[in-house]
Amino acid sequence: MPGSATRVIRHHLAALRMLLVFTVITGFVYPLVVTGIAQGVFPHQANGSMIKDNGRPVASALIGQNFNLPLRKGQTTPAPDPKWFQPRPSAAGKAGYDPTSSGASNLGPNKATLIKAVAQRRAAVAAFDGVPPNSVPADAVTASGSGLDPDISPAYAYEQVNRVAKARGLDRAAVRNLVAGHVSGRPLGFLGQESVNVVQLNHALAAVK
Repeated sequence: MPGSATRVIRHHLAALRMLLVFTVITGFVYPLVVTGIAQGVFPHQANGSMIKDNGRPVASALIGQNFNLPLRKGQTTPAPDPKWFQPRPSAAGKAGYDPTSSGASNLGPNKATLIKAVAQRRAAVAAFDGVPPNSVPADAVTASGSGLDPDISPAYAYEQVNRVAKARGLDRAAVRNLVAGHVSGRPLGFLGQESVNVVQLNHALAAVK
């Protein structure tokens, strides 16, 4: 019995030592090494792909946001600001683009609620941008899976050019060229679709005089 108890204690001590070793390796060493490599090789991405204005972080290129007019007295639903390119709808949180409530609406394509919402959004976007309803791209009326996607299709970005140019008193060609300069190609040349990061586009737009 004494020998058996000794073996049990020895095994437990060995297991404890292994636990401590792997805790140090996986809980401290590995995170520090990965963080060091990330900061050295990809510092911008590792720090959240922050967009800065005069050295002050104002947004992240990884998370979309709303570009609305300030709420007026008695108004409960904010209206989109015509001076900015608008993102796609978001189901993340009550106001959309809430990083603490990332997710989709989980409504199926045949759900009456979604069909009605899409029809209403298409009509609203068409009226807002001054285009026929049948020309409104799909991403202008549907939310992304995360609800935080900052990208829209080039088609939706170009659709908004005339409205933005008019609201800001800018040359349409200049605004269109700005959009063209922010079109990102398909990842690896064949994955997904071309896209335009609305947050980065609007940040560049703010600098146009």
